[in-house]
Amino acid sequence: MSARALWHPFADMGAVAHERLTLVRGEGAWVWDDAGRRYLDATAALWYANLGHGRREIAEAAARQLETLDAYSIFGDYANEPALELADRVAALAPSPGSKVFLGSGGGDMLDTAGKLARRWHAERGEPGRVHLIGREHGYHGTHGLGTSIGGIPANSAGLGTLVGDVSHVPHDDAAALEAEILRVGPERVAAFFCEPVIGAGGVRLPPDGYVEQVAAICRRHGVLFVADCVICGFGRLGTWLGIDRWPVQPDLIALAKGISGGTLPVGALIVAPHVAEPFFTDAPGAPVFRHGATYAGHPACCAAANAALDLYEREALIERGRTLERPLADALAPLAEHPLVGEVRAGLGFLAAVDLVEEARAADPAAVVRLQMACRAAGVLVRPLGTGIAVSPPLTVGERELEQIGDAIAHGLAALADTRLVG
Repeated sequence: MSARALWHPFADMGAVAHERLTLVRGEGAWVWDDAGRRYLDATAALWYANLGHGRREIAEAAARQLETLDAYSIFGDYANEPALELADRVAALAPSPGSKVFLGSGGGDMLDTAGKLARRWHAERGEPGRVHLIGREHGYHGTHGLGTSIGGIPANSAGLGTLVGDVSHVPHDDAAALEAEILRVGPERVAAFFCEPVIGAGGVRLPPDGYVEQVAAICRRHGVLFVADCVICGFGRLGTWLGIDRWPVQPDLIALAKGISGGTLPVGALIVAPHVAEPFFTDAPGAPVFRHGATYAGHPACCAAANAALDLYEREALIERGRTLERPLADALAPLAEHPLVGEVRAGLGFLAAVDLVEEARAADPAAVVRLQMACRAAGVLVRPLGTGIAVSPPLTVGERELEQIGDAIAHGLAALADTRLVG
Protein backbone atom coordinates (compact mmCIF):
# COMPACT_ATOMS: atom_id res chain seq x y z
CA MET A 1 0.00 0.00 0.00
CA SER A 2 1.18 3.53 -0.82
CA ALA A 3 2.76 5.48 2.03
CA ARG A 4 0.95 8.62 0.89
CA ALA A 5 -2.60 9.24 2.14
CA LEU A 6 -4.14 10.93 -0.93
CA TRP A 7 -6.90 8.89 -2.60
CA HIS A 8 -7.18 10.06 -6.22
CA PRO A 9 -10.62 10.26 -7.89
CA PHE A 10 -11.24 7.87 -10.80
CA ALA A 11 -7.90 6.17 -10.16
CA ASP A 12 -6.49 2.67 -9.94
CA MET A 13 -4.80 3.35 -6.62
CA GLY A 14 -2.72 0.20 -6.82
CA ALA A 15 -1.09 1.60 -9.94
CA VAL A 16 -0.91 5.18 -8.64
CA ALA A 17 0.97 3.97 -5.59
CA HIS A 18 3.86 3.00 -7.87
CA GLU A 19 3.71 5.84 -10.37
CA ARG A 20 2.33 9.29 -9.59
CA LEU A 21 2.73 12.42 -11.73
CA THR A 22 3.19 15.33 -9.33
CA LEU A 23 2.81 18.71 -11.03
CA VAL A 24 4.40 21.76 -9.47
CA ARG A 25 3.98 24.65 -11.92
CA GLY A 26 1.84 25.83 -14.82
CA GLU A 27 2.26 28.61 -17.35
CA GLY A 28 0.15 29.12 -20.45
CA ALA A 29 -0.55 25.76 -22.08
CA TRP A 30 2.32 24.06 -20.24
CA VAL A 31 2.81 22.36 -16.88
CA TRP A 32 5.94 21.04 -15.13
CA ASP A 33 6.40 18.03 -12.85
CA ASP A 34 8.56 17.73 -9.76
CA ALA A 35 11.44 16.40 -11.87
CA GLY A 36 11.43 19.57 -13.99
CA ARG A 37 9.93 17.98 -17.10
CA ARG A 38 7.58 20.10 -19.20
CA TYR A 39 4.29 18.83 -20.71
CA LEU A 40 1.79 20.33 -23.11
CA ASP A 41 -1.52 20.35 -21.25
CA ALA A 42 -3.69 19.04 -24.08
CA THR A 43 -6.70 18.59 -21.77
CA ALA A 44 -6.73 22.02 -20.10
CA ALA A 45 -6.44 20.06 -16.83
CA LEU A 46 -9.94 18.59 -16.39
CA TRP A 47 -11.53 20.41 -19.39
CA TYR A 48 -11.34 23.74 -17.56
CA ALA A 49 -8.07 25.68 -17.96
CA ASN A 50 -9.50 27.42 -21.02
CA LEU A 51 -7.41 30.53 -20.34
CA GLY A 52 -4.21 28.58 -19.78
CA HIS A 53 -2.31 28.41 -16.50
CA GLY A 54 -0.67 31.09 -14.38
CA ARG A 55 -3.03 33.98 -15.07
CA ARG A 56 -1.75 36.67 -12.73
CA GLU A 57 -4.87 38.81 -13.14
CA ILE A 58 -7.04 36.08 -11.65
CA ALA A 59 -4.66 35.37 -8.78
CA GLU A 60 -4.45 39.05 -7.94
CA ALA A 61 -8.23 39.49 -8.03
CA ALA A 62 -8.72 36.57 -5.64
CA ALA A 63 -5.93 37.84 -3.37
CA ARG A 64 -7.43 41.33 -3.19
CA GLN A 65 -10.77 39.84 -2.22
CA LEU A 66 -9.19 37.62 0.44
CA GLU A 67 -7.68 40.73 2.02
CA THR A 68 -11.09 42.36 2.44
CA LEU A 69 -13.95 39.88 2.81
CA ASP A 70 -12.29 36.48 2.61
CA ALA A 71 -15.40 34.29 2.86
CA TYR A 72 -19.09 34.50 3.69
CA SER A 73 -22.25 32.60 2.90
CA ILE A 74 -24.98 33.94 0.60
CA PHE A 75 -27.73 31.94 2.32
CA GLY A 76 -30.86 33.89 3.24
CA ASP A 77 -30.47 37.62 2.64
CA TYR A 78 -26.65 37.74 2.77
CA ALA A 79 -24.69 38.81 -0.30
CA ASN A 80 -21.28 40.05 -1.40
CA GLU A 81 -20.41 42.25 -4.33
CA PRO A 82 -18.35 39.70 -6.35
CA ALA A 83 -21.27 37.23 -6.23
CA LEU A 84 -23.79 39.89 -7.24
CA GLU A 85 -21.56 41.01 -10.11
CA LEU A 86 -20.91 37.48 -11.34
CA ALA A 87 -24.60 36.55 -11.31
CA ASP A 88 -25.48 39.70 -13.26
CA ARG A 89 -22.77 39.07 -15.84
CA VAL A 90 -23.75 35.43 -16.36
CA ALA A 91 -27.45 36.32 -16.57
CA ALA A 92 -26.62 38.84 -19.29
CA LEU A 93 -25.24 35.97 -21.41
CA ALA A 94 -28.47 33.95 -21.18
CA PRO A 95 -30.62 33.41 -24.28
CA SER A 96 -33.71 34.33 -22.23
CA PRO A 97 -33.66 37.95 -20.98
CA GLY A 98 -34.50 38.29 -17.32
CA SER A 99 -32.91 34.98 -16.32
CA LYS A 100 -31.69 34.42 -12.77
CA VAL A 101 -28.47 32.70 -11.65
CA PHE A 102 -28.06 30.18 -8.80
CA LEU A 103 -24.41 29.81 -7.76
CA GLY A 104 -22.55 26.76 -6.46
CA SER A 105 -19.11 25.20 -6.12
CA GLY A 106 -18.92 23.33 -9.41
CA GLY A 107 -20.68 21.38 -12.11
CA GLY A 108 -21.94 18.56 -9.92
CA ASP A 109 -23.60 21.12 -7.65
CA MET A 110 -25.36 22.74 -10.57
CA LEU A 111 -26.68 19.48 -12.04
CA ASP A 112 -28.09 18.40 -8.68
CA THR A 113 -29.60 21.88 -8.37
CA ALA A 114 -31.16 21.58 -11.82
CA GLY A 115 -32.77 18.22 -11.04
CA LYS A 116 -34.18 19.36 -7.71
CA LEU A 117 -35.40 22.66 -9.12
CA ALA A 118 -37.09 20.98 -12.08
CA ARG A 119 -39.07 18.71 -9.78
CA ARG A 120 -39.88 21.55 -7.36
CA TRP A 121 -41.01 23.88 -10.14
CA HIS A 122 -43.49 21.38 -11.47
CA ALA A 123 -44.80 20.85 -7.93
CA GLU A 124 -45.29 24.59 -7.49
CA ARG A 125 -47.33 24.60 -10.69
CA GLY A 126 -49.63 21.91 -9.39
CA GLU A 127 -47.96 18.89 -11.02
CA PRO A 128 -46.13 17.15 -8.17
CA GLY A 129 -46.14 13.88 -10.11
CA ARG A 130 -43.59 15.26 -12.58
CA VAL A 131 -40.47 13.80 -10.98
CA HIS A 132 -39.02 11.61 -13.75
CA LEU A 133 -35.64 12.71 -15.14
CA ILE A 134 -34.28 11.58 -18.51
CA GLY A 135 -30.58 11.43 -19.38
CA ARG A 136 -28.65 10.18 -22.39
CA GLU A 137 -26.42 7.17 -22.88
CA HIS A 138 -22.76 8.29 -22.56
CA GLY A 139 -23.86 11.45 -20.76
CA TYR A 140 -21.89 12.71 -17.76
CA HIS A 141 -23.45 15.04 -15.20
CA GLY A 142 -21.02 14.92 -12.30
CA THR A 143 -20.68 12.49 -9.41
CA HIS A 144 -23.26 13.75 -6.92
CA GLY A 145 -26.13 11.35 -6.30
CA LEU A 146 -28.54 12.90 -8.75
CA GLY A 147 -25.93 13.54 -11.43
CA THR A 148 -24.56 10.01 -11.18
CA SER A 149 -28.08 8.64 -11.64
CA ILE A 150 -28.83 10.82 -14.67
CA GLY A 151 -25.45 10.11 -16.26
CA GLY A 152 -25.27 7.43 -18.90
CA ILE A 153 -21.87 5.88 -18.14
CA PRO A 154 -22.66 2.52 -16.48
CA ALA A 155 -19.21 2.15 -14.89
CA ASN A 156 -19.79 5.30 -12.84
CA SER A 157 -22.88 3.88 -11.13
CA ALA A 158 -21.87 0.21 -10.90
CA GLY A 159 -22.15 -1.24 -7.41
CA LEU A 160 -23.81 1.85 -5.93
CA GLY A 161 -27.39 0.68 -5.88
CA THR A 162 -30.22 3.10 -6.61
CA LEU A 163 -29.11 6.64 -5.79
CA VAL A 164 -32.01 8.60 -7.29
CA GLY A 165 -35.15 6.90 -8.55
CA ASP A 166 -37.45 7.90 -11.41
CA VAL A 167 -34.60 8.16 -13.92
CA SER A 168 -34.19 6.65 -17.38
CA HIS A 169 -31.86 7.02 -20.37
CA VAL A 170 -32.20 7.33 -24.13
CA PRO A 171 -29.67 6.99 -26.97
CA HIS A 172 -27.45 10.04 -27.23
CA ASP A 173 -28.07 10.67 -30.91
CA ASP A 174 -31.77 9.91 -31.50
CA ALA A 175 -34.29 12.70 -30.88
CA ALA A 176 -37.22 10.42 -31.72
CA ALA A 177 -36.13 8.10 -28.91
CA LEU A 178 -36.53 10.96 -26.43
CA GLU A 179 -40.11 11.57 -27.47
CA ALA A 180 -40.84 7.86 -27.35
CA GLU A 181 -39.48 7.70 -23.79
CA ILE A 182 -41.51 10.70 -22.66
CA LEU A 183 -44.64 9.02 -24.04
CA ARG A 184 -43.71 5.69 -22.44
CA VAL A 185 -43.24 7.23 -19.01
CA GLY A 186 -46.14 9.63 -19.49
CA PRO A 187 -45.57 13.36 -20.07
CA GLU A 188 -47.46 14.08 -16.85
CA ARG A 189 -44.64 12.33 -14.96
CA VAL A 190 -41.56 13.74 -16.71
CA ALA A 191 -39.83 16.73 -15.11
CA ALA A 192 -36.71 17.32 -17.21
CA PHE A 193 -34.34 16.12 -19.92
CA PHE A 194 -30.58 16.58 -19.45
CA CYS A 195 -28.41 17.21 -22.52
CA GLU A 196 -24.75 18.07 -23.06
CA PRO A 197 -24.56 19.89 -26.42
CA VAL A 198 -21.36 17.94 -27.08
CA ILE A 199 -20.93 15.00 -24.73
CA GLY A 200 -17.58 15.37 -22.97
CA ALA A 201 -16.45 12.72 -20.50
CA GLY A 202 -18.65 10.14 -22.22
CA GLY A 203 -16.37 10.20 -25.25
CA VAL A 204 -16.62 13.60 -27.03
CA ARG A 205 -19.74 12.67 -28.97
CA LEU A 206 -21.02 15.31 -31.36
CA PRO A 207 -24.76 15.80 -31.85
CA PRO A 208 -26.22 14.92 -35.26
CA ASP A 209 -27.33 17.88 -37.36
CA GLY A 210 -30.61 19.22 -36.01
CA TYR A 211 -30.53 17.10 -32.86
CA VAL A 212 -30.32 19.94 -30.33
CA GLU A 213 -33.17 21.85 -31.97
CA GLN A 214 -35.30 18.71 -32.16
CA VAL A 215 -34.94 17.71 -28.51
CA ALA A 216 -35.59 21.28 -27.38
CA ALA A 217 -38.82 21.30 -29.40
CA ILE A 218 -39.86 17.89 -28.03
CA CYS A 219 -39.36 19.09 -24.46
CA ARG A 220 -41.38 22.23 -25.13
CA ARG A 221 -44.18 20.23 -26.73
CA HIS A 222 -44.57 17.99 -23.68
CA GLY A 223 -43.95 20.56 -20.95
CA VAL A 224 -40.62 18.96 -20.00
CA LEU A 225 -37.82 21.25 -18.82
CA PHE A 226 -34.80 21.23 -21.14
CA VAL A 227 -31.58 21.26 -19.08
CA ALA A 228 -28.45 22.12 -21.06
CA ASP A 229 -25.35 20.80 -19.28
CA CYS A 230 -22.68 23.19 -20.52
CA VAL A 231 -20.17 22.55 -17.74
CA ILE A 232 -17.58 21.45 -20.31
CA CYS A 233 -19.02 23.16 -23.39
CA GLY A 234 -19.16 26.70 -22.00
CA PHE A 235 -16.70 29.59 -22.01
CA GLY A 236 -15.22 29.17 -25.45
CA ARG A 237 -15.02 25.39 -25.68
CA LEU A 238 -17.64 25.46 -28.47
CA GLY A 239 -16.71 28.96 -29.61
CA THR A 240 -19.52 30.70 -27.72
CA TRP A 241 -20.02 31.92 -24.17
CA LEU A 242 -22.37 29.18 -23.02
CA GLY A 243 -21.93 26.38 -25.55
CA ILE A 244 -25.66 25.85 -26.02
CA ASP A 245 -25.94 29.31 -27.58
CA ARG A 246 -24.33 27.86 -30.69
CA TRP A 247 -27.84 26.59 -31.45
CA PRO A 248 -31.05 28.68 -31.75
CA VAL A 249 -32.69 27.24 -28.63
CA GLN A 250 -33.76 28.61 -25.24
CA PRO A 251 -33.14 26.03 -22.52
CA ASP A 252 -35.05 26.29 -19.29
CA LEU A 253 -31.90 25.64 -17.25
CA ILE A 254 -28.22 25.95 -18.22
CA ALA A 255 -25.51 24.46 -15.98
CA LEU A 256 -22.07 26.09 -16.07
CA ALA A 257 -18.77 25.60 -14.22
CA LYS A 258 -15.15 24.69 -15.13
CA GLY A 259 -14.13 27.47 -17.55
CA ILE A 260 -16.16 30.13 -15.73
CA SER A 261 -13.09 30.84 -13.57
CA GLY A 262 -10.59 29.30 -15.96
CA GLY A 263 -10.55 26.47 -13.44
CA THR A 264 -8.58 28.56 -10.95
CA LEU A 265 -11.12 28.39 -8.11
CA PRO A 266 -14.28 26.25 -7.81
CA VAL A 267 -17.36 28.05 -9.16
CA GLY A 268 -20.60 26.79 -10.67
CA ALA A 269 -23.63 28.66 -12.00
CA LEU A 270 -27.12 27.59 -13.04
CA ILE A 271 -28.93 29.94 -15.39
CA VAL A 272 -32.65 29.76 -14.65
CA ALA A 273 -35.05 31.03 -17.31
CA PRO A 274 -37.56 33.68 -16.10
CA HIS A 275 -40.60 31.42 -16.16
CA VAL A 276 -38.84 28.85 -13.97
CA ALA A 277 -37.56 31.44 -11.49
CA GLU A 278 -40.81 33.41 -11.28
CA PRO A 279 -42.64 31.36 -8.60
CA PHE A 280 -39.69 31.79 -6.25
CA PHE A 281 -39.27 35.54 -6.80
CA THR A 282 -42.74 36.74 -5.87
CA ASP A 283 -43.20 38.85 -2.74
CA ALA A 284 -46.64 37.39 -2.09
CA PRO A 285 -47.22 35.98 1.41
CA GLY A 286 -46.24 32.34 1.66
CA ALA A 287 -44.05 32.42 -1.46
CA PRO A 288 -42.05 29.19 -1.87
CA VAL A 289 -38.45 28.94 -0.72
CA PHE A 290 -36.04 26.69 -2.62
CA ARG A 291 -34.38 24.96 0.32
CA HIS A 292 -31.15 24.02 -1.39
CA GLY A 293 -27.61 25.37 -1.69
CA ALA A 294 -23.90 24.64 -1.35
CA THR A 295 -21.88 25.94 1.61
CA TYR A 296 -19.42 27.74 -0.63
CA ALA A 297 -21.96 29.06 -3.15
CA GLY A 298 -21.17 32.68 -3.94
CA HIS A 299 -17.81 32.49 -2.16
CA PRO A 300 -16.42 36.03 -2.62
CA ALA A 301 -12.87 35.03 -3.56
CA CYS A 302 -14.08 32.40 -6.02
CA CYS A 303 -16.50 34.88 -7.60
CA ALA A 304 -13.76 37.51 -7.81
CA ALA A 305 -11.62 34.99 -9.70
CA ALA A 306 -14.51 34.23 -12.06
CA ASN A 307 -15.12 37.93 -12.73
CA ALA A 308 -11.44 38.37 -13.57
CA ALA A 309 -11.63 35.36 -15.88
CA LEU A 310 -14.62 36.84 -17.71
CA ASP A 311 -12.62 40.04 -18.17
CA LEU A 312 -9.80 38.06 -19.78
CA TYR A 313 -12.15 36.20 -22.14
CA GLU A 314 -13.51 39.56 -23.28
CA ARG A 315 -10.25 41.50 -23.47
CA GLU A 316 -8.37 38.79 -25.39
CA ALA A 317 -11.32 37.78 -27.60
CA LEU A 318 -10.81 34.14 -26.58
CA ILE A 319 -14.40 32.91 -26.69
CA GLU A 320 -14.53 32.72 -30.48
CA ARG A 321 -11.20 30.86 -30.60
CA GLY A 322 -13.01 27.65 -29.78
CA ARG A 323 -14.68 27.85 -33.17
CA THR A 324 -11.61 29.25 -34.94
CA LEU A 325 -9.47 26.33 -33.79
CA GLU A 326 -11.97 23.49 -34.11
CA ARG A 327 -11.08 22.77 -37.73
CA PRO A 328 -7.28 22.98 -37.24
CA LEU A 329 -7.62 20.55 -34.33
CA ALA A 330 -9.70 18.17 -36.44
CA ASP A 331 -7.16 18.43 -39.27
CA ALA A 332 -4.25 17.73 -36.91
CA LEU A 333 -5.92 14.53 -35.70
CA ALA A 334 -7.46 13.37 -39.00
CA PRO A 335 -4.40 11.32 -40.14
CA LEU A 336 -4.72 9.19 -37.00
CA ALA A 337 -7.91 7.65 -38.37
CA GLU A 338 -5.78 5.65 -40.80
CA HIS A 339 -3.91 3.85 -38.02
CA PRO A 340 -5.03 0.21 -37.65
CA LEU A 341 -5.50 0.62 -33.88
CA VAL A 342 -7.86 3.60 -34.29
CA GLY A 343 -11.57 2.99 -34.59
CA GLU A 344 -12.73 6.60 -34.88
CA VAL A 345 -11.59 10.20 -34.54
CA ARG A 346 -14.38 12.49 -33.34
CA ALA A 347 -13.75 16.20 -33.89
CA GLY A 348 -14.94 19.25 -35.79
CA LEU A 349 -17.52 20.84 -33.48
CA GLY A 350 -15.80 22.80 -30.75
CA PHE A 351 -12.26 22.75 -29.44
CA LEU A 352 -12.27 19.17 -28.17
CA ALA A 353 -11.80 15.77 -29.77
CA ALA A 354 -11.50 12.06 -29.07
CA VAL A 355 -9.46 9.25 -30.59
CA ASP A 356 -11.03 5.82 -30.04
CA LEU A 357 -9.14 2.55 -30.13
CA VAL A 358 -10.65 -0.35 -32.07
CA GLU A 359 -12.60 -2.83 -29.99
CA GLU A 360 -10.18 -5.65 -30.83
CA ALA A 361 -7.27 -3.69 -29.37
CA ARG A 362 -9.14 -2.98 -26.14
CA ALA A 363 -10.30 -6.58 -25.84
CA ALA A 364 -6.78 -7.92 -26.37
CA ASP A 365 -5.34 -5.50 -23.81
CA PRO A 366 -7.75 -3.97 -21.27
CA ALA A 367 -5.04 -1.48 -20.34
CA ALA A 368 -4.59 -0.28 -23.93
CA VAL A 369 -6.20 3.14 -23.36
CA VAL A 370 -4.01 3.83 -20.32
CA ARG A 371 -0.94 2.61 -22.22
CA LEU A 372 -1.77 5.07 -24.98
CA GLN A 373 -2.16 7.88 -22.45
CA MET A 374 1.20 7.05 -20.86
CA ALA A 375 2.95 6.88 -24.23
CA CYS A 376 1.60 10.33 -25.08
CA ARG A 377 2.88 11.56 -21.72
CA ALA A 378 6.31 10.14 -22.52
CA ALA A 379 6.16 12.24 -25.70
CA GLY A 380 5.50 15.35 -23.60
CA VAL A 381 1.73 15.71 -24.06
CA LEU A 382 -0.97 15.12 -21.45
CA VAL A 383 -4.18 13.57 -22.80
CA ARG A 384 -7.26 12.29 -20.98
CA PRO A 385 -8.15 8.58 -20.96
CA LEU A 386 -11.82 7.78 -21.47
CA GLY A 387 -13.57 4.43 -21.69
CA THR A 388 -12.67 3.60 -25.28
CA GLY A 389 -9.93 6.05 -26.14
CA ILE A 390 -8.34 9.36 -25.27
CA ALA A 391 -9.63 12.93 -25.40
CA VAL A 392 -8.05 16.33 -25.89
CA SER A 393 -9.40 19.79 -25.05
CA PRO A 394 -6.49 22.24 -25.07
CA PRO A 395 -6.49 25.76 -23.61
CA LEU A 396 -7.95 28.35 -25.98
CA THR A 397 -4.56 30.08 -26.00
CA VAL A 398 -2.66 27.43 -27.97
CA GLY A 399 -1.57 27.88 -31.57
CA GLU A 400 -1.61 25.53 -34.52
CA ARG A 401 1.96 24.40 -33.80
CA GLU A 402 0.80 22.99 -30.47
CA LEU A 403 -2.07 21.22 -32.24
CA GLU A 404 0.44 19.54 -34.52
CA GLN A 405 2.42 18.52 -31.44
CA ILE A 406 -0.71 16.88 -30.00
CA GLY A 407 -1.28 14.94 -33.21
CA ASP A 408 2.38 13.88 -33.31
CA ALA A 409 2.31 12.72 -29.68
CA ILE A 410 -0.80 10.59 -30.22
CA ALA A 411 0.78 9.10 -33.35
CA HIS A 412 3.87 8.30 -31.25
CA GLY A 413 1.65 6.75 -28.61
CA LEU A 414 -0.14 4.56 -31.15
CA ALA A 415 3.18 3.40 -32.56
CA ALA A 416 4.41 2.56 -29.06
CA LEU A 417 1.18 0.70 -28.34
CA ALA A 418 1.55 -1.35 -31.52
CA ASP A 419 5.17 -2.12 -30.73
CA THR A 420 4.28 -3.74 -27.42
CA ARG A 421 2.58 -6.53 -29.45
CA LEU A 422 0.02 -6.75 -26.68
CA VAL A 423 -2.61 -5.57 -29.15
CA GLY A 424 -3.31 -5.82 -32.85
